[in-house]
Amino acid sequence: MTDTHDAARPGLSIDHEAVDGIRIVVLRGEIDHVNRDSLKDALLPPEGALAPRTVADFRGVTFMDSSGINVLIVAHRAAQDAEGWLRLAGVRESVQRVLTLVGIDALVPFHSTVEEALTS
Repeated sequence: MTDTHDAARPGLSIDHEAVDGIRIVVLRGEIDHVNRDSLKDALLPPEGALAPRTVADFRGVTFMDSSGINVLIVAHRAAQDAEGWLRLAGVRESVQRVLTLVGIDALVPFHSTVEEALTS
């Protein structure tokens, strides 16, 4: 058995793309209190953006705590206030279970793929 108690926690990698005016935020790693500000900066609509549309690609997210949940709520509300939207794509089952448990799926649509999130 391997002892991982002292193993360094993986960080969060954030990349940005755009397709037809829709921002795609590609996330890889673990989302927790250490990187919540980086996630918030990545997901909040740009200042003054009209009808901002964002897809958060969660395929590479392996863990998310309540810090990430709070960021998703703030980002969703900010997009909605600007008459835009936030969608999640490729959420792994373990992360989706947590998001569903707290009701995020009732606020933010989940899609199987980025392509589906872009076209729905």
